[in-house]
Amino acid sequence: MDFGDILNQWDKDTATPAGKKKIKEAERRARESAASGGAGSDSPDRAERPEPKDSERRVNPMDMWLRRYGTVDKDTLLDTEENAVSAADRRRRLRSLRPEATIDLHGLTRDEAWSRLELFFADSVRRGLKKVLIIHGKGTHSPDDPVLRGVVRMFLERNPHAGESGESEKDAGGSGSTWVILK
Repeated sequence: MDFGDILNQWDKDTATPAGKKKIKEAERRARESAASGGAGSDSPDRAERPEPKDSERRVNPMDMWLRRYGTVDKDTLLDTEENAVSAADRRRRLRSLRPEATIDLHGLTRDEAWSRLELFFADSVRRGLKKVLIIHGKGTHSPDDPVLRGVVRMFLERNPHAGESGESEKDAGGSGSTWVILK
């Protein structure tokens, strides 16, 4: 039974009669039952009904749904270990984390590098990775400034999944590679 079924049942259980004939009929039945069973009661227009047995007692559909599925207290979620770590500690831990995936852009044109970066980031986000490494080279074969380093910087500025980034350590490529923490 899903929530829609519960609401439909609620509507049936709490529905009032529709139409003039049904309303008059319901009023007549209420008067008759009050007159027959309400002779000794304090209010003459309300008949006392016997208390229903446990098997006949109706359950409020909302209460039934809450008992079955429960509720989640969002305030208690803030007390979990993952959220208890401060933002600075989390950033420090992510920076020290080794990259979980690497892409090498050596020898590609700007357009090829851009499209490969788009695919790489989409796949990394889909896989739930936290940190990736982009190897773009130092640009020693470029006549002017390093071409791919600029493409990578521009891509990281525009990509919504790219978080903090930085130059890798010397043993991991130095200025020829960039690490990125994914959002």
